[in-house]
Amino acid sequence: MTTHLGYDDFEILDPSDAPVPHYGTGSLADLLPAVAAGFGIAGFRDGLALEPADRVCVFLVDGLGFELIKRHPDYAPFLNGLIAAGGRSVTSGFPSTTATSLASVGTGLPPGAHGLAGYTVAVPGRDQLMNQLRWQPPVPPREWQPHPTVFERVHAAGVATAQVSSPLFAQTPLTQVALSGGTFLGRTTGEERMDLAAQWLAEHDRALVYTYVSELDGTGHRYGVDSGEWRMALFAVDRLAKRLAEQLPPRSAMYVTADHGMIDVTPENRIDFDEDWELGAGVALLGGEGRARHVYAVPGAAGDVFTVWSEVLGDRFWVATRDQAIAHGWFGPVVEDRVYHRIGDVVAAARDDFAVTASRSEPGESSMIGLHGSMTAVEQIVPLLEVRS
Repeated sequence: MTTHLGYDDFEILDPSDAPVPHYGTGSLADLLPAVAAGFGIAGFRDGLALEPADRVCVFLVDGLGFELIKRHPDYAPFLNGLIAAGGRSVTSGFPSTTATSLASVGTGLPPGAHGLAGYTVAVPGRDQLMNQLRWQPPVPPREWQPHPTVFERVHAAGVATAQVSSPLFAQTPLTQVALSGGTFLGRTTGEERMDLAAQWLAEHDRALVYTYVSELDGTGHRYGVDSGEWRMALFAVDRLAKRLAEQLPPRSAMYVTADHGMIDVTPENRIDFDEDWELGAGVALLGGEGRARHVYAVPGAAGDVFTVWSEVLGDRFWVATRDQAIAHGWFGPVVEDRVYHRIGDVVAAARDDFAVTASRSEPGESSMIGLHGSMTAVEQIVPLLEVRS
């Protein structure tokens, strides 16, 4: 249901109509708990109905949206073969962004519980934004995200657990709060990671290994997902997935998934916050990213900011107050008290191929062609493709 307010001939979207992630029944946060339940570890439930396996590898490809795989059968023949054989999908959380999604994968919790609720969010009690991917400015990691990871709990239950990723990520705060537990094994190339992940599985009777590549995401940001460069990066990912699958030892399951998809946004579909006096009125901090904004109002202005953002963005964004976004389940069924004020007074999620950029305050992000963060199918729906030895 929409309400026409006569502003620029747009209708204002009802935030209750936004396609909320499938928390609890089909989201990224449900993957590792389902794997742990398959190991027979108490305290976990399998909301995905996965067949148990003694050895499990989760291969997460940054930026590998389910819809994007299906668009390119010639560049991803192996992955499309898995889809044709019955491969399914799950949803990321909201926002569909790397820090949020990796925390959901690693903790098995929705964003409202683990608290990494966006690319940049306000630090409660400070007039300051925190970038949760780069962890700037620094805050104590375990105070920011106190829940144990699934990896820690699985390792404590006697399953050989490892993360195989870039050596650059070995000691980062994001790794500490989202992906720690067991053994971190740093390898530089994707081929080395696939080979070592398979070796780890083969060397242990019961094992869980997580491995990750990021190049596809970076290529999409720089060149867009409708580029030759991106298609070649997809081809490289497809070869890595096939390489790992061909090395799986007996009694193994491999799951190929992703943190989000991506969409190209043209210059004419970008609203520049730094040049739009209406959007800036009453705003103390602009958080999030172009397609998923946390808007923090100056004291007393939250209602006016919500009204203006709703009217200016019209049918291009779902715009909600903090309490509306929480009530509609955007961040999961529960938002913990420590997370509440990290969420913007106003939250805006893009529909179709639009973005609110900030050319002066976010020059790097504003220059990206491929963007993500919202709840559209191309961003939110990610693969859950299974291979069994």
